[in-house]
Amino acid sequence: MNTIDFLNFSGKKALIRVDFNVPLDDKFNITDDNRMVGAVPTIEKILNDGGSVILMSHLGRPKDGPTEKYSLRHLVRHLAILLNRDVQFADDCIGESAISKAKELKSGEVLLLENLRFYKEEEKGDEVFAEKLASLGDVYVNDAFGTAHRAHASTAIIAKFFPAAKYFGYLMAGELANAEKILNHAEKPFTAIMGGAKVSDKILLIEKLLEKVDNLIIGGGMAYTFAKAQGGQIGNSLVEEDKLDLALELLKKAKAKNVNLLLPIDSVIADAFAADANTAIAKNDAIPAGWMGLDIGPESVKSFSSVVKSSKTILWNGPMGVFEMKKFEKGTKSVAEAVVEATKSGAFSLIGGGDSAAAVAKFGFEDEVSYVSTGGGALLEYMEGKELPGVKAITNSGSGPE
Repeated sequence: MNTIDFLNFSGKKALIRVDFNVPLDDKFNITDDNRMVGAVPTIEKILNDGGSVILMSHLGRPKDGPTEKYSLRHLVRHLAILLNRDVQFADDCIGESAISKAKELKSGEVLLLENLRFYKEEEKGDEVFAEKLASLGDVYVNDAFGTAHRAHASTAIIAKFFPAAKYFGYLMAGELANAEKILNHAEKPFTAIMGGAKVSDKILLIEKLLEKVDNLIIGGGMAYTFAKAQGGQIGNSLVEEDKLDLALELLKKAKAKNVNLLLPIDSVIADAFAADANTAIAKNDAIPAGWMGLDIGPESVKSFSSVVKSSKTILWNGPMGVFEMKKFEKGTKSVAEAVVEATKSGAFSLIGGGDSAAAVAKFGFEDEVSYVSTGGGALLEYMEGKELPGVKAITNSGSGPE
């Protein structure tokens, strides 16, 4: 893999695509800096070599050009603390401010460019825009796994302007190595835990995993589609009516491939989708009318946890319930505890980004699992066997040390 270890960056300006798409509160304070922390080793390696660093990222989904809400200016102070040095800021990513500051950047200095998505050209994968960005640096480094599945100007198109000077940063390399380990070198028993709202979001992944896993646990909102498909009463629970046949087909495939597919036995049900709703426990296929399942119940927790604890490889993607609400967090938290216990006993556990990563962070287990991915959609697509544009752009011929 063509990583930054292949190059001494002394005297070079490294243009790094990072993923600083971090959540901010209404006072612009960062509420979760994981993605920023993840980029620090790459930045430090380049600075320690005697290079300088130009960072580019997006933040949020600005619809109407530059807005204060989505400005990367809000990240400068925290980034300076993480790197223990001053961070310069350009109030544009390709304009005069970016050009002059990049030109004057000295060895050991860091420049953060303004939000790439303030230009529509970024998401369109515009080549002229990519070339303007490319003109700012000598070497291109992609360390943004979270956007590797997008063929945007800064994540894929830009690499063509660095035919012999494009590299993966440490975060990107680590993400790919860990995903590869799960996909092709998993120690058995291998258990995948799938949660979240919709079966349709995970069909390809589930089908791919049925070729690989020993156990497949399905929880979260998607489990009610399976329950209804099997003739169960699910009350007002979330269901994809047009995916009932697909659910039955997946159950059949699992059986044919000898995969132990576990569905919830019971649910924590509520009379409203609200933090203060009345709750009860019901069998998953006997939820009364007017009630909805919002978490897995105690019997499901017991069944799922026992399988997880005896696993040697664990992939977790998607929560077991509405863990953001106190009354419905127990299922997700209990599964997280089982993953931690298995990890302590020597299992390799990969937490797929997005809600699973948020859940692990909420319960304070980030350091007690093997790896927490920074990419939600990117990890899903990689696991589904798709080629990621951000990865392909670096691995394509013309890359690599001279």
